[in-house]
Amino acid sequence: MSAPATETLDDWPDAAAETRTAGGGTWRASWHGVRTVAVLELRQRVRSTRWVIVLIAWVLLLGMLTVLTRYAVHSAAEPAITGDGGPASPGDAASQYAGAALFGAIVFLVLGLGGLIAPALTSTSVNGDRAAGVLAALQTTLLTPLEIALGKLAAAWLTAMALLVAAMPFVLWAYVDGGTPVSRLLTTLAVLALTLLVVCAIGLGWSSLTARTASSTALTYLTVVFLGLGLPLLFALSVPLITSTDRVRVHTAAQSGATGDGPPPCTVVTDERQQVHSERSWWLLAANPFVVVADSAPAVRNLGGTGLDDPLTAIRDAVREARLGPSDPVEECGWFVYKPSVGNQNDPATARQQQRDALPATWPYGLAADVALGVAFTVIAVRRLRAPARRLPRGTRVA
Repeated sequence: MSAPATETLDDWPDAAAETRTAGGGTWRASWHGVRTVAVLELRQRVRSTRWVIVLIAWVLLLGMLTVLTRYAVHSAAEPAITGDGGPASPGDAASQYAGAALFGAIVFLVLGLGGLIAPALTSTSVNGDRAAGVLAALQTTLLTPLEIALGKLAAAWLTAMALLVAAMPFVLWAYVDGGTPVSRLLTTLAVLALTLLVVCAIGLGWSSLTARTASSTALTYLTVVFLGLGLPLLFALSVPLITSTDRVRVHTAAQSGATGDGPPPCTVVTDERQQVHSERSWWLLAANPFVVVADSAPAVRNLGGTGLDDPLTAIRDAVREARLGPSDPVEECGWFVYKPSVGNQNDPATARQQQRDALPATWPYGLAADVALGVAFTVIAVRRLRAPARRLPRGTRVA
């Protein structure tokens, strides 16, 4: 008879290594693992004096810009409101408009400046730790690549949220001035926070793809700038491609029949006109972070009886105007005839506004595209954090 087979501990595979290399292990995550990585990252940042300096400079810069914006908007709005003979208390109406305009300005400042600071929080989180020999220590633990990636992303996002929290006194100042409903305040801040999370995810992805921190930082900034400035620039450059000469109906003043007691009668004629068909390319603007935030904010019109719109509503209407494309018929008569009667249903401006408001919201499309981009970069980071790595850039330090 043959001797019975015996097994030793050496015959059993390393359970931890098998878990890390298996597909299920790569994409397995627990709250404890994500929290562990996030706490380590946050402690490292809090101990850095550079972060404290950045936060102080952020508050001072935002405070200075807020005060200057508030003073400039209020000073420009109050004389105009008083001269138009609007509400009984022009000063209150000017304050209300200044509050809404200030809220929009602060939101754009936080989004713009945060888009410059947030990439620096994650664009070196992976390759920087790899160069310092810290990443290999994390990869030899039972932490999965998904836990490491999500932990680093959570720490960067919480750090970016500190910038938003530091801006809250100025946001509340704008809210107290009036013109900003609670629903608008909460919706805008929620979308703004989610947009900053997308920016952090972009930096994390580039940090895992490149070996040098300078390269990942530059690529992250280029991606953010493309979303913020490149997309509107592409939309502007596409205008010659979507411009055509069409035979259209034109609502214009009649050549005869005018009387001295009133405006000339209007008639509809057919003529050739150059038209910009922006309805074909408006989607280039949808993923722009400023458009997403502005369109998500509920519109506020006729602030304090002034007939003015704040920056968020103005951008919202501009994008929806692009979605509508050229008007049919082209209006060249009604603007003159009905302009003195604001709110008249026959007023072309009122009719066009009703068409814009009837359109479905733009921001869900843009936010979905931005979130998809952030998820894609996070997936890339998870795949690049798998150990053992199949391929690393030349000169990369492993441990």
